[in-house]
Amino acid sequence: MMRIVGALLVLGGMLAGRAGAENGVSHDKIVLGQAAVFSGPAAQLGIQMRNGVKAYLDYVNEKGGVHGRKLELVSEDDRYEASVAPLASKKLIEEHRVFALLGYVGTPTGAAHLPVVTQARVPLVGMFTGAEVLRAPLNRYVFHVRASYYDETEKIVEQVVSTGGKRIAVFYQADNYGEAGRKGTELALTRRGMKIHATGTVERNTVKVEDAVKAIHGAEPDAVVMVSAYTSCAEFIRQMRKAGSGATFYNVSFVGSKALADALGQEGAGVAISQVVPFPWARSVPVVREYQELGKKAGLADYNFSAMEGFLTAKVMVEALRRTGRELTREKFVDTMEKMQDVDLGGFFVSYSAKNHAGSKFVDLTIIARDGKFLR
Repeated sequence: MMRIVGALLVLGGMLAGRAGAENGVSHDKIVLGQAAVFSGPAAQLGIQMRNGVKAYLDYVNEKGGVHGRKLELVSEDDRYEASVAPLASKKLIEEHRVFALLGYVGTPTGAAHLPVVTQARVPLVGMFTGAEVLRAPLNRYVFHVRASYYDETEKIVEQVVSTGGKRIAVFYQADNYGEAGRKGTELALTRRGMKIHATGTVERNTVKVEDAVKAIHGAEPDAVVMVSAYTSCAEFIRQMRKAGSGATFYNVSFVGSKALADALGQEGAGVAISQVVPFPWARSVPVVREYQELGKKAGLADYNFSAMEGFLTAKVMVEALRRTGRELTREKFVDTMEKMQDVDLGGFFVSYSAKNHAGSKFVDLTIIARDGKFLR
């Protein structure tokens, strides 16, 4: 009889512990969620981001996980459509009951995900977007790993002006992602007493760029800042060059560098792209060397910036989980993130505080070479 009573007390204690446990956390597992684009014209952005995330999470799991818990990644496809995004996050939070989120992709979708994430008070680490609309006002539950589009467009304008360029046009996606890049370019030019020379837009998930080509080519710009996805940017560049444009083309990082280079083929030579992560082929940088080795182990044949960003995002997530400790709750995790100052991920640094969730301001410029590879 005593044995039965003892067993019941133990079972009751276990059930009580589970009832009080945070969603997505069990004695041997932490469930993480990612809502991103995995189909349609922008699919490579989400696929590569997930590849980088998984390469690092798989490595951590091989080493025993975090405080004895393995990390499980669940993904939902938001198709890079704002109308689909909220449901994708709801499924992760309510059906898959994830502990935290990471590796989201895109501004219009990010803006649609945010209310769901915020209401549920679920931490979200690393969004593949630099838009201010997702950064200000500060959101307690959202932490960025990359620099903003304002940082990127400042770097691009600085480069164009330093090489004698004066007439700077903007080709941008007709949504809040494109507007973030247009606004960043405008601010950078205003600081130099200049104005945007010409503009042209394209609808998201289309390649209907003819009107933009007409408007921008007719203005004869020295350079064009491009703020769209790789399919539409590639089509715009092709049509501009066919029309005889001698402009230099600059893309922000969200374009998906390798996807753009692949889409352009031999026509990609000389196209510039701003980057917010270390050069994925620079093995002298410790985190790049680690990314290459683990990527190769995971069967990823081609190194690229998008996967590099996913890899860094996963490193930030794991570091915060480790620092939070075994007694894991979402609020403790957020408190831990806000205390992570000057964290060295291997030559790439992130910093957070209660008043700043930006993470990094690192921006570099790269150019597509004639063989489709990248130069710095």
